[in-house]
Amino acid sequence: MRRWWLSLLLLACVASARGADTTTVAAAADLTFALGEIAATYERDTGNRIRISFGSSGNLARQIPQGAPVDLFLAADEEDIFRLAAQGFLRDRGRLYAIGRIALLAPHGSPLPVDGELQGLAAALADGRLQRLAIANPEHAPYGRAARAALERAGLWQPLQGRLVLGDNVAQAARFALSGSAQGGIVAWSLVRSPELAKRGLAALIPESWHPPLRQRMALTRHASEGAERFYDYLQQPAARAVFERYGFSLPAR
Repeated sequence: MRRWWLSLLLLACVASARGADTTTVAAAADLTFALGEIAATYERDTGNRIRISFGSSGNLARQIPQGAPVDLFLAADEEDIFRLAAQGFLRDRGRLYAIGRIALLAPHGSPLPVDGELQGLAAALADGRLQRLAIANPEHAPYGRAARAALERAGLWQPLQGRLVLGDNVAQAARFALSGSAQGGIVAWSLVRSPELAKRGLAALIPESWHPPLRQRMALTRHASEGAERFYDYLQQPAARAVFERYGFSLPAR
């Protein structure tokens, strides 16, 4: 009798595990708060689990061909999606889900004045108030490349050499900007819009014409599960799009 009961319990556990799909997502770090909120709502409403690894798009894109167990990739640079699709690692070229923006961020009490055209940054650099500025590493982070383009537009890229603190991704750059490792940083507007960061500093949007568009695209990997397909579809629905918009993203036409 005891053995029969244990067998029944084991079968119930297996059935429960199969009933709750787990989708593995690789996502650009600028999505830390927006996608985290969307995934939490989806899990609550469906009972399915979303496991997200955040990082720079360039690093994540390199991991997928190396066999990283990913169902869905949300990149901050659509070129990463196009390249992986051409190499056969994705089902197709996916969908544009958002267009990002960058902002100058400084913690409360910082000597760095905050304005979108970086005039205060230039003044603080000239008079020595600015010692360190955080950005994501332009070598592999799209938001780092956008920050570099904006600094070049303002004539500040070369003067800032030796004063830049490079984050592995834009979320780490934001932590550096607010933690005392730097007086501020150029980071994703979507991070600044989160309540967690908004209360810790001041931010100003940098003109979108100062850097190449941050066209963010997502795609299913070649071996994506049915659960991943459902989450991919959910990310294109009004509820998810409203969250992206609230975090400062521009939305493509449906």
